Amino acid sequence: MNASVLAGFPNKNPSLYRRIHVPLGDPAAWVDLGGHTIALVRDLEMDRVRKHSSVDHVTCPAEHEPPLGLSADRETATAQALVQVLRSKRVEQVKADRSLPFIFAWHLQQAEIELLYDEDLGVLDRRVKSDQEIEYLRKAQAVTEEVMRMMCERIANASVNAQGQLYQDSEVLTSESIRGLAAIEFMKRGFSMSHGAIVASAPEVADCHHSGTGPLLTEQPIIVDLYPRDETTYYNGDCTRTVVNGQVSETVAAMHNAVVLARVNSAKLLVAGNSANDVNQEAEDVLKQQGYKLSRGKITDEPSIQHGLGHGIGLDVHEPILLDHGGGELFEGEVFTIEPGLYGRKVGGVRVEDMLVVTEGQPECLNQLPYGLDWST
Repeated sequence: MNASVLAGFPNKNPSLYRRIHVPLGDPAAWVDLGGHTIALVRDLEMDRVRKHSSVDHVTCPAEHEPPLGLSADRETATAQALVQVLRSKRVEQVKADRSLPFIFAWHLQQAEIELLYDEDLGVLDRRVKSDQEIEYLRKAQAVTEEVMRMMCERIANASVNAQGQLYQDSEVLTSESIRGLAAIEFMKRGFSMSHGAIVASAPEVADCHHSGTGPLLTEQPIIVDLYPRDETTYYNGDCTRTVVNGQVSETVAAMHNAVVLARVNSAKLLVAGNSANDVNQEAEDVLKQQGYKLSRGKITDEPSIQHGLGHGIGLDVHEPILLDHGGGELFEGEVFTIEPGLYGRKVGGVRVEDMLVVTEGQPECLNQLPYGLDWST
């Protein structure tokens, strides 16, 4: 008999969590025996897993003790028990995903159970979201936008000192302070910023993943990228807007117009059956037609295109597949972010990012916020 296996810590392994539906901080394993599923968890978690998961059978390592006994180490004991479960079902071959910890692989190999890698396990099934998952993402994005509006308005309405620095209540606004305020607001709403956030302007924003540092300045584009996790559902929001306090230069306005056009035009291709490659190429072509060059892997002084269009999202902020060169076929029910951007050391960067659901026709956008650079009230 053959089986599929996922193992590790459910609170760190989204694919395992998606099957057990409890964010356990202890090691666990999930086994699929031709459609019959088993969850192997710590004994004191069995009732909770039975209540929340849809597996056919919930068991614990103590119920599958090997002849020489179980290790006192929980992860080792779980791996030992997994071997006993598979042996009891006469499993000779196991398919595992990319996240299988080596401790489980080693114990399977010692038991002479053949271990195969399944590149689609834990990936393909997570790409297409259920209606419930889309609702979780809708909620996460709504909360993300709520805090995004607060941060952008705080920046836009700040006063300016003699050095051109933004301040409020006698305190200079910095990238760090805005991220801290966002973290507090998310915490109030049951969300966490465990992956951080981006509040960045020139010159650091020329590196599109730089989180930003130091005082924020007037008349500079400031990219705010928030990607919090809902600590109730474990699904993520992800939204980016760009804000300017004060006068918007012609250069920044042109960058912004190009980025918004790339976002709008590329989204039209986000349809089931199209390819992620083509969606990305449309955005790239729009930006090139507006006079911007491709500079993948290179930080530039003048505004340039540094990254692909977007990525899948769900239990991870970045999930397969990418909206990028070589990206494959899109499925109905997939959820992506679309986030075209332009970045340079001199003038700074501009990015907008929305979350969209792939359908057979017009994609459904889960965002409501406007794209403008002026957030003053």
